[in-house]
Amino acid sequence: MIYTVTFNPAIDYVLRTERIQPGCVNRSESEEIFFGGKGINVSAVLAELGIKSKALGFTAGFTGEAIEQGVKDMGIDADFVRLKSGSSRINVKIKADKETEINGQGPHIDSESIGQLMEKLDEIQDGDTLVLAGSIPNSLPDDIYEKILSRLSDRDIRIVADASKRLLMNMLKYRPFLIKPNNFELSEIFGVNITTYDEIVEHAVKLQAMGAGNVLVSMAEKGAVLLDETGKLYKCGACTGTVKNSVGAGDSMLAGFIAGVSEGYDYALKLGTACGGATAFSDGLAKKELIDKLMEQL
Repeated sequence: MIYTVTFNPAIDYVLRTERIQPGCVNRSESEEIFFGGKGINVSAVLAELGIKSKALGFTAGFTGEAIEQGVKDMGIDADFVRLKSGSSRINVKIKADKETEINGQGPHIDSESIGQLMEKLDEIQDGDTLVLAGSIPNSLPDDIYEKILSRLSDRDIRIVADASKRLLMNMLKYRPFLIKPNNFELSEIFGVNITTYDEIVEHAVKLQAMGAGNVLVSMAEKGAVLLDETGKLYKCGACTGTVKNSVGAGDSMLAGFIAGVSEGYDYALKLGTACGGATAFSDGLAKKELIDKLMEQL
C-alpha cells in the first residue's frame, strides 16, 4: 500500500479574469474549485494511473467536509483526522494579467489529533510506501517528519520525501528511498547557484552521501535527472506543450515515478516526466489520456 500525508489540505478556488484593479470591485470571468495539498495531489495522480493509495492528514469544519467529499469523488481512499475546531483552508488563485495567490493559514492542530494520526501511521507495514511532502503548519512541531520516521524506523518502508531545505535535510538520516528537489531547491539546500547538468549531478551525489537513496531532480523545461541508489544516472527531456498551470506538477512527477518504479528507473523517470507535464499543460491535475500521449514523446 502507498500512504500519503497532507498536514494542511486545502480548497483551491481559482478565479480567472482579464485584469485585477486594486481598490475596486473586480468580477471573475470563470471560477474553478480543486481539492489539494501535496500528498492529496500524489494520491489523485496515482488514482488516475489505476494505483490505490490511502491519504492521511487533518481536516476541519465545513471546508474539511468538502475536501473529504472531493477526495472521495477523485477515487482516493482517505482516512483523515477530524479536528475539533477551525476550518480547513481555502487558497485563492487569481489568474489575470498577473497571477496572484492568497493561501490560507489552516486550522490549529492539537496534540491529541497528532496522536491520532500517529496511530493511523502505525498501520503501515513492511514493503509499504510512505510519501511525506510539503511544508509543516505552524501548529505542528517542526520536527514532526522526524518523529514519524523515528516511530516507523523498525519497519522496511519505502520513504518518499519532498520537502524544503531544512525539513528534507533532517530526514536524510532515515535513508529515504527517494527525494525530489527541483534545481532551485537544490541551490537553496547548498547555498550556491546551480545551473548546469554537471553541477546538479555533483550535488545529487552529495545528497546521496548524506543518506538519500534515489535523488530525482526536476528542472522544468530542461527535463529531469535521476541518480539512482547504485550511482547510475538517468536523464529525461521535458515534454512539449502549452503550460497552463504549475501547481501540482512536481507532485504529479512524484506520483508517476512511484507508479512506474516497479518497471525500472528509466521507465519511472519517463512516467514521472509525463505526469508532471500533463499537469503543467492542464487546468487541474494530470489525466490518463494526456499522460499516455506525452509518454509517446519520451
